[in-house]
Amino acid sequence: MRFEKWQALGNDYLVVERDRLPFPLTPARVERLCHRHLGLGSDGILELAPADEPGFVARLRIFNPDGSEAELSGNGAREAIMYLRRSGWTDQTQFSIQTVAGEIRPTITSDTTCTVDMGRARLQSADYPDGPPDGRGVVGGLRFQHVQVGNPQCAIHVPGGVEELEALDLPAIGPAIQHSPLFPNRTNVSFFCELEPGVVRARIFERGVGETMSSGTGATGAAIAYVLRGGESPVRVVLDGGELTVDVDEALHVDLSGWAVPVFAGEVSPELIAALEAL
Repeated sequence: MRFEKWQALGNDYLVVERDRLPFPLTPARVERLCHRHLGLGSDGILELAPADEPGFVARLRIFNPDGSEAELSGNGAREAIMYLRRSGWTDQTQFSIQTVAGEIRPTITSDTTCTVDMGRARLQSADYPDGPPDGRGVVGGLRFQHVQVGNPQCAIHVPGGVEELEALDLPAIGPAIQHSPLFPNRTNVSFFCELEPGVVRARIFERGVGETMSSGTGATGAAIAYVLRGGESPVRVVLDGGELTVDVDEALHVDLSGWAVPVFAGEVSPELIAALEAL
């Protein structure tokens, strides 16, 4: 079983091709593969397969390290996109891939960077079924902005600025927000504040992951919430792992730009394969 590990702003994923796997990816197998000590160690798995509709280069499935399947990941999508180009699935600079969240359309801008057309964000969705038209609400005493960007985002502005943001104990406060009854499918959570016009600092508590160095969709949720508060676009989002640029237009159409690079390629040992087959 061959794989590659990729990372984008410290957000690392295993990339595998479905048709080369010795078995289907189940939640238990995903969890074991992602385990930092018992497996290969990663923030998730990107499974690529031939597209089942014309006009697409591939179908992408994204798995969280707890075994659950994510609709979309901005960092993971960029890693998959750059893998597809580097591995010869396409030689085009613009193409489309299928995801659970629908079509995403990347434009390759260099050997390590791309811009992804993420489509139009929504403020109302089944992931916040009782939410008002503007997507605002209160959870745990904190005001938030719900944004659906292919997956659910709960973006929370930190009024005290960067010092208050850095002092937040995300592992302590994130789980209660993620699992709030307001969000029947759980939610990703981003905390953000403005550093200067057009630049925000964000920290991310990701569904199925916990606090993470970065998240493309989390950065997107924070950027949209910032723009809805009157902030400038494009928005440069400063994360623990680096920076992303999010362009948000008046209709909430989003383009996400950033980098992704390979870390290493490898082959799973026969012993681990046997352990995975037994799960």
